Amino acid sequence: MTGAESREQAFILLFEKSFNEDVPAEKIYELALECEAIQDSTFTHNLFTSACEHIEVLDSTIEEYSKGWTKSRLSRVTLTVLRLAICEISWFEKTPVKVALSDAVKLCEKYASAEESAFVNGILGTFVKDKE
Repeated sequence: MTGAESREQAFILLFEKSFNEDVPAEKIYELALECEAIQDSTFTHNLFTSACEHIEVLDSTIEEYSKGWTKSRLSRVTLTVLRLAICEISWFEKTPVKVALSDAVKLCEKYASAEESAFVNGILGTFVKDKE
């Protein structure tokens, strides 16, 4: 499985978690495996569970960089993509930043709109620039 495929699986799981906040991440992962919605992947599992563990920090970062936008105004897809990408850029040092950023924009293009993709690209670009 490619890194992009693993990221997409993590996106799907994190998106599901956004509708089921009280369900533990491990349970969501196990159920997705059981019904064959995803393939077992260490990277997918680690990225998904890490994003769940750091959700408050991720949301705070998203609000900081989303000038004039509150978290509640973002679509669930955009919010999920941003959470995942910021998590990966922040805590997965082996992933090249450009890869995480590019895959995040592609996920947004696939599941949202061109405008949301541009928004995600802008937020992540600024975040990465400030991080460097």
